Amino acid sequence: MSTVAIVLIVIAVLVVLALIALASRRRHERQLEDRRQVASAHREEASARRLTAEKEAAAADEQAARARREAAEAEERGQAAEREREAATAHEEHAQRVDPDADRQAESTEEERGRDDVSADRRA
Repeated sequence: MSTVAIVLIVIAVLVVLALIALASRRRHERQLEDRRQVASAHREEASARRLTAEKEAAAADEQAARARREAAEAEERGQAAEREREAATAHEEHAQRVDPDADRQAESTEEERGRDDVSADRRA
């Protein structure tokens, strides 16, 4: 083989190797770009889910605060009702002590309760 032929073959081999290296680099760049796009999509999904989670947490916190507020109001109403019962009992006891006819009313009330108990037993 002549020297020119060997040189041409070597040049051809070098060109083919350069083309293969270029194609390999382009394929690698394409893979990197694909991975970047996948990562970007995952970041967007994570961001959307984080936002949804924060909204849900805020709604849950608001609902819990509302429940605590309602429980406190219910407790307050219960305490007010208990105070009213105590005041009513105190007024009733005071009326019993002051009323000269209280003994007769107590006896008639006890008789009525007894009749109510008997009629309730008959119904049962």
